Amino acid sequence: MSGKYVYRFGDGRADMRDLLGGKGANLAEMVRLGLPVPPGFIISTQACRDYYRLGRNWPGSLEEQVAEALAALEGECGRPLGSAEDPLLVSVRSGGAASMPGMMDTILNLGLNPESAEGMGRSSGSAIFALDCYRRFLQMFGDVVMGIPHRRFEDVLETARRRRNAPEHGQWDEETLRGVVQQYLKLVADHTGDPFPVSPRRQLWMAIRAVFDSWNNQRAIAYREMYGIPHDLGTAVTVQSMVFGNRGPRSATGVVFSRDPSTGARRLYGEYLLNAQGEDVVAGIRTPRPIADMAGELPDAHAQLERYARLLEGHYRDMQDIEFTVEEDRLYILQTRSGKRSVAASIRAAVDLAEEGVIDREAALLRVEPEALARLLHPTIDSRAALDVLATGLPASPGAATGSIALDADSAQARAEAGERVLLVRPETTPDDIHGIAAAQGVLTARGGMTCHAAIVARGMGKPCVVGCDAIRFDPRGDSVQIGDRVLRAGDILSIDGATGRVVLGEVPLVQPDLSPYFRTLLAWADGARRLGVRANADTPADAARAREFGAEGIGLCRTEHMFMAQDRLPIVQAMILAETERERRGHLERLLPIQRADFAGILEAMAGLPVTIRLLDPPLHEFLPNLEELGAAALGSAPTAREHQLLQRARALRESNPMLGHRGVRLGISHPEIYEMQVRAIFEATADLVSRGVDARPEIMIPLVGLDRELAFCHELIARVAAEVAAARGMSLACPVGTMIEIPRACVVAGVIAGQAEFFSFGTNDLTQTTFGFSRDDAEAKFLTRYLDSRILTANPFVTLDRDGVGRLVEMAVEGGRRARPDLKIGICGEHGGDPASISFFHQAGLDYVSCSPFRVPIARLAAAQAALSASRPASDAPSST
Repeated sequence: MSGKYVYRFGDGRADMRDLLGGKGANLAEMVRLGLPVPPGFIISTQACRDYYRLGRNWPGSLEEQVAEALAALEGECGRPLGSAEDPLLVSVRSGGAASMPGMMDTILNLGLNPESAEGMGRSSGSAIFALDCYRRFLQMFGDVVMGIPHRRFEDVLETARRRRNAPEHGQWDEETLRGVVQQYLKLVADHTGDPFPVSPRRQLWMAIRAVFDSWNNQRAIAYREMYGIPHDLGTAVTVQSMVFGNRGPRSATGVVFSRDPSTGARRLYGEYLLNAQGEDVVAGIRTPRPIADMAGELPDAHAQLERYARLLEGHYRDMQDIEFTVEEDRLYILQTRSGKRSVAASIRAAVDLAEEGVIDREAALLRVEPEALARLLHPTIDSRAALDVLATGLPASPGAATGSIALDADSAQARAEAGERVLLVRPETTPDDIHGIAAAQGVLTARGGMTCHAAIVARGMGKPCVVGCDAIRFDPRGDSVQIGDRVLRAGDILSIDGATGRVVLGEVPLVQPDLSPYFRTLLAWADGARRLGVRANADTPADAARAREFGAEGIGLCRTEHMFMAQDRLPIVQAMILAETERERRGHLERLLPIQRADFAGILEAMAGLPVTIRLLDPPLHEFLPNLEELGAAALGSAPTAREHQLLQRARALRESNPMLGHRGVRLGISHPEIYEMQVRAIFEATADLVSRGVDARPEIMIPLVGLDRELAFCHELIARVAAEVAAARGMSLACPVGTMIEIPRACVVAGVIAGQAEFFSFGTNDLTQTTFGFSRDDAEAKFLTRYLDSRILTANPFVTLDRDGVGRLVEMAVEGGRRARPDLKIGICGEHGGDPASISFFHQAGLDYVSCSPFRVPIARLAAAQAALSASRPASDAPSST
């Protein structure tokens, strides 16, 4: 294979990220903008893809193209790579089209060997500087390219530091550094059996191969799977001339955000280290200083940095994450990208950018990932609680978490999978810890700053995180930590407050946060942009009130069976089931009537002025009886009481081979119309009571599991008769819409006929998915669905995201048939898919009127519905930003 694989920075643009990777495309764009960017070139993602297609062999003309680009770079810099006099050094970095911070590999200071290190010391006038770069290169190359564990190098360095009693790794003398370099070279030779490669060009090709190979390392694969990034994109490789933040006290390196990534406030936010390289900041090896301090120490560079941050934010129309180096007072920009941020920051930045005129409101709505809104409902520590605060670190990611201490990522994952809430506590995290961070309730580290690995990943996942807590001491045996004067072991309970940095002993009381004004503003804009209505599934007045607070425009599903399960009425329900005659059954239903009436009155009043869709009893009656196996075991253990014997006999009589397709829903209402009659009477009596008090009650009655129009006609007649009876008794007119759940394939096929009896449809997509696939959800998820997903037989769980090709086609058929028969037919969806953004997009396209979901998913649905309405007319650059 051949083609153009290598691009100099001046050849690229921001819109070439698929080919040049995000890092390379942004470097090229910054060169076009005239920013101070060290020169370099990019090996494209196409080269990576061809490398893998060729069995990890170099494609066609790649070696020739790299040689040409390197010669041009040497000419531009006026120094040959690895020269023994004044060497050019380069960094070799990964960079995919999608941002994957820390997941792939980087090598800095490439080109050094014993001769070039000496030459660098002479040309710079500082042997310490040259040796520091050399030991960094040996450690990074040995780890990333040669597979020598990072800790082996750190042990050498830590021993040297203790021997010299240096407080930080950066404070070395020449003799100590020469000793470290020699020990590193010996470590490489002992581990690999070969000396460290001295040829700069061989080093370069080994580094390029290592970066290509890192595309498929375990952490990169896990990250892509976690965030839905395709595995076949490949990574670009950026080769760039080095600039040195470790050149002395007038040099520095750092990371800065154009806005606060935790809150979204418009201010520079970041950290820097004097006399350091970039790895020191992000690796958490040294605790950096806040960027505001740089204004006093390096004022000219700080002023330039602020100006460039504003320029880049305006150019990219989004908050930027910028890496920079200052070499002897001269500022260089090494990278910019859309900044990872908390959900709260994402919302505030989007709203502020719109109000500042950088983007419009529609773009702001498309900048926030709907699913991420769920993270805003993180608990916080109750301010009234008495706390045993052990220490305070840096507040790196908001929210509070409590869990048992896990001291490594593997145990965190294993214990979390066993159902335990864990808190990951580490000296610092590395990309290899990502599975432990994902499993933990929160993260606590002893080292690192606000832009270290733990902070960035935790914010992206919405996990509370405290970093840089230097009061933590780790036992070398790995089974305990000391925080202050307390010794804690793995499994002990600890809490963290990611908003304040507090580390608290034991479990703490948590409260839910209030929603910010920016949150409310964004959702108000969403409400103006969406076509789909958003309702909530709620069964109690408290749920209804919460749904209304979150912006629900009604209740799309009130499940009456949940009311029957309450302990104060379950014995009455069971007595009704045990009744031998209709008369006896009606007697028990009379006892339930006032309870149901109060249930409905509470929900209707909580949602006054908004529709409340009440589904009549759906599950089979045996679900209200004790488990048959438990009853049988109890009967074997001792002589059963008369009631236990009766329950056992009735449970056996009601037992079904396939209850999901059995005696439930409308079938139950037709077999025992007195049950539906009681519920309908309770609805109308509750409505009449509320109306008489001036409350605008708006019930809607929904019949479940209808597949025949005559089933619905039977129920319609019952409802009309009861409504007339209650209206006559109360002296008022009573009526409400009557509709059906569409949850079996036949109902979709004959929707036009059913619409003759229905004023609305509401898709029950959980059962519709089960009956379309022939899956029992519980059995599928427990036994084979994971295998289907892992094997890519299914690309998504169809109970989470709607199956468009199968279930979706039935939905479209029902919408088309129903609206043809009744043009004013109101159509919604009340299954769990009503809160899934991808499914909401489909429901918008299919022409539904509303979605209904759990109360805590209502904000997600409001934003997703707005994005569904806007996405077709907006450019791809307005896609949701990093959160």
